[in-house]
Amino acid sequence: MNNINSIKEFERANKSIPGGVNSPVRAFKSVNTNPIFIKSAKGSKVTDIDDNQYIDFVSSWGPLILGHANDKIIDSITKAAQKGTSYGAPTVYETEMAEMIVKMIPSIEKVRMVNSGTEATMSAIRLARGYTKRDSFIKFAGNYHGHGDSFLIKAGSGAITFGLPDSPGVTQASAKDTLIADYNNIDSVKKLFEEKPNEIAAVIIEPVAGNMGVVPPNKNFLKELRELTSKYGALLIFDEVITGFRLAKGGAQEYFGVMPDLTTLGKIIGGGLPVGAYGGKKEIMDNLAPEGPIYQAGTLSGNPLAMAAGLCMLNELNSNETIYNELEHKAKKLEEGILKNIKITNTKAILNRVGSMMTLFFTESEKVSSYDEAVSSDTEKYAKYFKMALDSGIYLAPSQFECLFVSFAHTDEDIDKAINANLAALSAL
Repeated sequence: MNNINSIKEFERANKSIPGGVNSPVRAFKSVNTNPIFIKSAKGSKVTDIDDNQYIDFVSSWGPLILGHANDKIIDSITKAAQKGTSYGAPTVYETEMAEMIVKMIPSIEKVRMVNSGTEATMSAIRLARGYTKRDSFIKFAGNYHGHGDSFLIKAGSGAITFGLPDSPGVTQASAKDTLIADYNNIDSVKKLFEEKPNEIAAVIIEPVAGNMGVVPPNKNFLKELRELTSKYGALLIFDEVITGFRLAKGGAQEYFGVMPDLTTLGKIIGGGLPVGAYGGKKEIMDNLAPEGPIYQAGTLSGNPLAMAAGLCMLNELNSNETIYNELEHKAKKLEEGILKNIKITNTKAILNRVGSMMTLFFTESEKVSSYDEAVSSDTEKYAKYFKMALDSGIYLAPSQFECLFVSFAHTDEDIDKAINANLAALSAL
């Protein structure tokens, strides 16, 4: 495809933006090519500034579960914007959004709005520390919880992509209270609790890892984690920034039947606009200012545009019974097509799927259920695969360690085209 204008714009952007992008993975470095610059999107398609159209399986990294520029959501944003874009004061939108989240997410009794997933996870950890009066917390290698200092230790997402799991600028003081366990290895968590039985405030986890590629939890892993945190008086935090409302109305906690103490949310609850939230048991959440002593604030938290868009999104997910069945149908069809292609072409690859999230790993491994197995994937092969897919009009995540997202807007024809493009690419590799 002709990408002359995107190449020119990237050169221009590099002069005034570090690396030419405002989030590292967008630079397409790990797939050895130039990024495409998007000018518009509708439904399941995006169009770049060279007028190339692609079937989009990035979905703005997950939030566009109804597709791009959904008419109802755009209408809700327009109506809200006509009344003003920001007040820095309470609105009814915020209460209605909170009530909807409490209604849909099983473990949440109260919720606080913020502006991003990173804000949500940072705030949840502070709340857990303040509530338990403990300093340390456990995270899992390959799980990404935003770019807060405490989280950039064996992190997933762009940190894996660029080989920077321990970022310069993160001090030893910030890092010392972050304990690292192995995803899907309950013994690694037990060992940390045995070493520091009275020092660990919380365990934070992506209930389905989505930032080292899709890695589902082993059977009983989340349940055992729930039991272990309860035994030692630590809080269990589910980072559902990706899985919240995507796997089910009630997120991964409903999907797997395991209830955390705190949940962080983002992506989908903004309906495509920047937003985040964290919530949980009333007795914990009431420790936040102004009710309690643990401080957290934000001028744009509960922004009326984001609340209007998110509320529209959640109302649609809660009332339209066909959405999750359709997502499962389409994702399963894509999964079966790719698995068939892997077999036909005798490709060394693993496809992991949970609901409408999936990742194709190019690997010699028989399974991908851990950070070590994920990072052993052949990133050079993925880069070649990505470029062939892009040339076929299929827009995938520009990193081996990210998700493919199926949206409600994808048609059966879109899925068929993606399967055919996958076959062509695997045959050529």
